Parts: sequence; C-alpha cells; structure tokens
Amino acid sequence: MHRAKAIGAGLRAVRRQRGVSLRELAHETGVSPGYLSMVENGKRLLDSAVLIDVIAEALRVSPADIVSLQVVPRDPRTAGAHALIPALRLALMERPAERGAKAPVPSAQALQIRVAKANESYQASAYDVLAAELPTLLSDLRSAADACHGDERRRVLELLVGAYHPACVLLLKYLGYPDLAYIAVNRAAEVIAELEDQSYAALSDFFAVHVLLAAGSARQALAQAAAAANTMRPQLAGGGALTALLGELHLISATAVTRDTARSGDARGHDAASHLAEAERLAHLTGETRAWHLNFGPVNIAVHRMSLNAALGRHAAAVRAADALRPEAITAFGRRMAYHVDLGRALAHLRGREGVATRELLTAERIAPQRLREDALVRECVGFLLERSMPAHTLRDLRGLAHRVGVPH
Repeated sequence: MHRAKAIGAGLRAVRRQRGVSLRELAHETGVSPGYLSMVENGKRLLDSAVLIDVIAEALRVSPADIVSLQVVPRDPRTAGAHALIPALRLALMERPAERGAKAPVPSAQALQIRVAKANESYQASAYDVLAAELPTLLSDLRSAADACHGDERRRVLELLVGAYHPACVLLLKYLGYPDLAYIAVNRAAEVIAELEDQSYAALSDFFAVHVLLAAGSARQALAQAAAAANTMRPQLAGGGALTALLGELHLISATAVTRDTARSGDARGHDAASHLAEAERLAHLTGETRAWHLNFGPVNIAVHRMSLNAALGRHAAAVRAADALRPEAITAFGRRMAYHVDLGRALAHLRGREGVATRELLTAERIAPQRLREDALVRECVGFLLERSMPAHTLRDLRGLAHRVGVPH
C-alpha cells in the first residue's frame, strides 16, 4: 500500500504540474475518473505497464516521472504502420499473373480520388493510414491498367506512378525500409517505360536519389541527380512542373553534399550553397507549386537554407535563417515538422538555448508524431540534450520526449 500511495502522489503531482484536470486526463486516456482518483489516493496500485504508458503519453512525460519504472515506448499508430509492411512488400512483389480471382475493377475517377488521399496521408505523415491503403490501392491500379486500353490505360498508369511517388517510396524511406523503397522506385520505372515520357523518367530519377541518400550513399545519390538534371535541362520551358522538379533535384543534391564525407568542410559548404542558389533561381520562375505531389517554391528554399546550415554545423546561421521564415507558411505537415526539428537541432548546440530547443522538438512532435518518432536525428539530438544541464521542468519535458522516441534516460 505504501507503493500505491507513492505512485498516486507522483501521478497527482505530475498531473497538476501539467495543468490537467482529473476529468481531462480520464478523457485523454479512456480511463474512468473514479479509477484515476483511487490511484492518486493510493487505493489502487498502478502496475500495468500499458496503462502507465498511456497516462504518461497523455501527460507528455516519461513513465519514470510517475513510477520508478522504465516502459518500452509504444506508439500504436507507428507500430501499426510497421505491422502492415509485409502486406505492402507482397504488393510490391506482385505480378499480373499472380493475382487472384478478378474483382470488379474500380473506375479511373475513383482511383484518382484514392491516389490523391494516399498522397494527402503522406503529406500529413499519417503513416498508419497510408500503409493500410497502399497494398490494395496498388493492386487495384494494376488491375485497372490491365483492363484498359489506349488513353484510359495511360491515365491509369499515370495514377499508378502517382501512388508510387511520393506516397509509397517516401513512406518506406521514412519508416526505415530503403530496400523496399528502391523496389518501389523500380516498379514505378517499369510503368514509366511504357508511358515514354521524359518528365516521368526524371521523376523516377528524383526518387531514386532520395532512396540512395537514405541508404547512406551520398556519392551515388549525387551522381544520379547530376545525370537526371543534365537530361532535363534541354526540355525546360519557363516555370512549369519540370522546372520545379529540377529545383527539387538541386535541393536534394545540396542535402547530399552535406553528407559527402569525401569532400572537405569548405567544399561541402560551397557546393551546397551553389545547389541552393540554382534552386532559388528556379523557384523564382515557378512560384509555389504542388507539382508531382511535392512542395517546391520560395518557402521550401528558405526551409532548406536553414536545414543545410544545421547539417553543416553552422548552428547560429541556421537559427538566423529560421528567424527569417514564418513556419505557418509551410503548408506540408512533414516539411513543417522537419523545420522545427532542424531548428531544435541547431538550438541544441547553442549554450543556454536548451529549453527553446526542447520546445521546438515538442512542437515538431505535435505536428507529425509518427514521422518524428522514426527520425534517427531526433533521437541523436534528444540524447545530446539529456547530457546538458537545464531547469527541472524542461528536463521533465525532454525525458517524456526521450521515452516516446526510444532514447534511454
């Protein structure tokens, strides 16, 4: 009973420090107010690891702040996305002859709506929703393509490419499956070969660069990006979608340069700046655009200026670049999350800014929790911050985040 009282007192203290009422906590956790009241009064022992984790999640703290117990972090949405990867793997391996009994083929219009929703789920970093939809969507698109001819088949094939890029490829990249993402790029390339459209071929190259970079090969990523850019330049006309895609290639090339350990620090800075300058020139031609389900334009240039400085270790410059940008202008949830992460990483390296850095990371988590909790750079930053001295209330916030991203604390 002594332990029950100690845990109850700890829970009450944390709840009050968070400014959360008993009824609000009950609503957030699905646990009755009466049960929570008995726990806080020491009449019930809180000894369920699952329940402790749920309460800690609702209060945004580590379970260790409530009880002297480390609980394995559990994010049911991200875990759900990982659990669906085997089905997506099979969908990527599926060939026309391997499909089962034919079901009614969805219309191209219905498929267009589903592809748009899949890419909206990707932009919102709703990985569990996206992973649940993609296997059936890919299969239905292939079945519809098999049943169509002429212009209708071409329309469905273009939708199939739109399902692969970016939703399928980048979902797999961010969840940590670059090998499957590479398979998805190749499956899309098979479709693009039939379309015989250089714009789509360039798009496939762009996503191949993403995957190569995720797999740790900055040099291969840069070589592929350079080859794609050289192929695209003769086809450019004004500020169209292909111009935006070339701009995106320069942005990812700038990112790849910062990870190219074969270059000196000065060379990485110079080459990244050159790619960023060319992307900025192209952004002035295109304005803000959502071509190819991407987000290219002056805002994305500003975001990359900050993130590239952070990646190059120019932390004060990264903070200054961030100050020149309103995060509300970043419409894509994943990109806005990345802005706050990169700013938090930069601030973490400036003495006396630990509290602000922690708040930026927590802001990023609120925007796109599934993507943040899969980010190795976030885990590295949280571990770094845990070694710094900071006020108790900031440390409590940071320990809660450390638990949710899987960093020992």
